[in-house]
Amino acid sequence: MEAISVLDNLKMFFVFSGSFLLSPLNLVLMFGSMVIGILFGVLPGLSATVAIALFASITYGMALDLALTILFGVYIGAIFGGSISAILINIPGTGSAAATCLDGHPLALKGETRNANLLARSSSVIGTLFGLAIFVLFTPMVTKLALMFTSPEFFWLSIFGILICGSISNADVKVKGWIAGFIGLLLALVGLDDIQGWTRLTFGIPDLMSGIPFVPMTIAFFGLPQIVKVMKSSGSREVHSVKEEAPKVHLWPILKRNIFNIFKWGGIGVGIGAVPGVGENIAAWVAYDDAKRHHPDSKKFGTGVYEGVMAPETANNAAIGGAVIPLISLGIPGSPPAAMLLGALSMHGLKVGPLLSIERPEIIPMIGSIILWGTIFLFICGLLVTRPMVAVLKISPKILMPIITVLCVIGTFAYNNNPFHLTLVFVCAIAGYLFDKMQYSSGALILGLILGNMADSYFRRALFISDGNFLTLINRPIALVFFLACVWTIAKQFGFSPAAIVKSFGKKKHS
Repeated sequence: MEAISVLDNLKMFFVFSGSFLLSPLNLVLMFGSMVIGILFGVLPGLSATVAIALFASITYGMALDLALTILFGVYIGAIFGGSISAILINIPGTGSAAATCLDGHPLALKGETRNANLLARSSSVIGTLFGLAIFVLFTPMVTKLALMFTSPEFFWLSIFGILICGSISNADVKVKGWIAGFIGLLLALVGLDDIQGWTRLTFGIPDLMSGIPFVPMTIAFFGLPQIVKVMKSSGSREVHSVKEEAPKVHLWPILKRNIFNIFKWGGIGVGIGAVPGVGENIAAWVAYDDAKRHHPDSKKFGTGVYEGVMAPETANNAAIGGAVIPLISLGIPGSPPAAMLLGALSMHGLKVGPLLSIERPEIIPMIGSIILWGTIFLFICGLLVTRPMVAVLKISPKILMPIITVLCVIGTFAYNNNPFHLTLVFVCAIAGYLFDKMQYSSGALILGLILGNMADSYFRRALFISDGNFLTLINRPIALVFFLACVWTIAKQFGFSPAAIVKSFGKKKHS
């Protein structure tokens, strides 16, 4: 059997898109999940990662198409929702909206809240559609390439994902990111190993034989520490109304003027989103930096420039499609929210990776159609909920955060109906809070937890097949490329690079 072709993929995509519209239940679930996703994006301290982690357990037992509708609705809505609080109160609801604050809130201070929200919403829609197009067209090609991978390639790919995530998520102290990633890798070794069934690192606790649960750990390291942080920093917020006297901006001339930039920002979002473990946050900042560097009057950035809102919102939503490409084709999540999707898909019995499109050829077009309708609902819901979200933002965190805490506890228990997970989450939430205080990346740790089993099983499988010959890890071209990429990533952190080495060698030779 072969992976589905691009043409067949497109045909199935249009069929699923049409059938989605014929199901009232799909439409209701998409609308509801989109509104909830926007709410999670708007509330500072929460994120798409936490939202998907909570709803992954709720979708257990549902039909796959309904579960994907809810999860992607929450995902898309949360990434957009962060821009609302960024514009209104200068606090990004999600990390991916942090760059939007720089020009979005100054626009609100000028009385252009409505214009800033319109640009953010339109850019989010364009970015999501761009990411969708790349996902539908290129995922089958990436899958065909992934079918050439063997155990060494998957091992180095998982290590590379941890290194990349750690180095980018901790720009100042990258070693801390790597430490967090490899702690997650060690946590992934707890329980029964995948090859021989030996019990490892359980310390006599029977509940650990099934391993460290993925979704509860995400709630522990992302949800609860953020709630504590918001509660500690809670204070009065100045929320700017969406009613102002500034004239409504003419959207089309702005889009026409930036048509080339929009494609470039979308490309940045998809490209960075596809890098394992990086995701929407970095994509938004890189796009914002690009917009500032190429703007005719870059000195005005930070004072309320329309492109300063459009660039990050286009990129962080385009990163959704980019992050799902390696998830479906390689089994490697491109972002923390995509990592949550990996856990959710595994709960529904899907073995994500190169063989998925062969065993379940409808998955790619099904996800594509759900993202398409999610984009349409994003524009509609964004138009409807902006004003109500202003009222939500005025609610005291001392009232709102305890409610979210209860939801986190319910989501943890509902994951597997295991009281032990509540104890585990409480202990790990303390560790997660300390991680945040010491500037260790929780995202890198979670990615290490996800990729740990993959790295362990493929590493040992490669050695078993080769009778313990370590050279088998680098004796194939693709494996060697990934190995060199890992070495280069580590060397760059310590100030070494091919150019620096050549330059240093040239100086020695000259002297």
